[in-house]
Amino acid sequence: MSRKRRHEHEEPESSERWLLTYADLITLLLGLFVILYAMSKLDQTKYNEVAVALSQTFGGKTILSGHGGITPMPAPPPQDGTDNNDEASSDSKQNELSKQINNALGQYIQSSKVSIVKSSEGLTIHLLETLLFETGSDALKPEAQNVLNKLSDLIRVLPNKIRVEGHTDNVPINTPQFPSNWHLSIARSLNTAYYMIQKGVNPQKISILGYSEYKPINPNNTPENRAKNRRVDIVIMKPDNDHSTPQTEKEF
Repeated sequence: MSRKRRHEHEEPESSERWLLTYADLITLLLGLFVILYAMSKLDQTKYNEVAVALSQTFGGKTILSGHGGITPMPAPPPQDGTDNNDEASSDSKQNELSKQINNALGQYIQSSKVSIVKSSEGLTIHLLETLLFETGSDALKPEAQNVLNKLSDLIRVLPNKIRVEGHTDNVPINTPQFPSNWHLSIARSLNTAYYMIQKGVNPQKISILGYSEYKPINPNNTPENRAKNRRVDIVIMKPDNDHSTPQTEKEF
């Protein structure tokens, strides 16, 4: 009898408990909308400053996105500095070699018969025609041999590739030996390179080129400028730069 009364007094399970869950969900949504609204009113300048500071702190960089915000960019991969070290070492060797050439050929540099320039491809030694050859000839002068002897002593111990270039002015030549400036420029570079080979420079390191009148260092508009364009260039190449196109030069 008592068990029956206990069942009679129990309250039936409520069918409206879902309202509590629904009310909680509405409250959370309301809070979310309040937060979103507050974020939309955030000071953009301060936000950008914070974003940049955080990005820099964690090693990245930032760029402005198209809608005025900031998009963090990943940090670049770490580098061990090998390339920079190699470039610095190469420049240091170039500078040291330039000093040695200046010491060996100082009198010719002072008389403007020899000049040294540095470019991204290597060290270039300009040897003017007045030092090397008689006009219209490819036979080396005794003075030229003296200069090439000193250069060969410096160059033959280097591992670098050597490029010997012949250049002329734009005055045409037409002789039985040299039908054109092309023939003359090649013959001069060949004789210069071959003389250096005879003085101990490794022939495997040497290449020759003839540019004729098409690579002047001055306009061919005065006798003085044309004289500077008639030259042989000895280019001491940087490592791994044997076939590069000559770049802008800077005189030491």
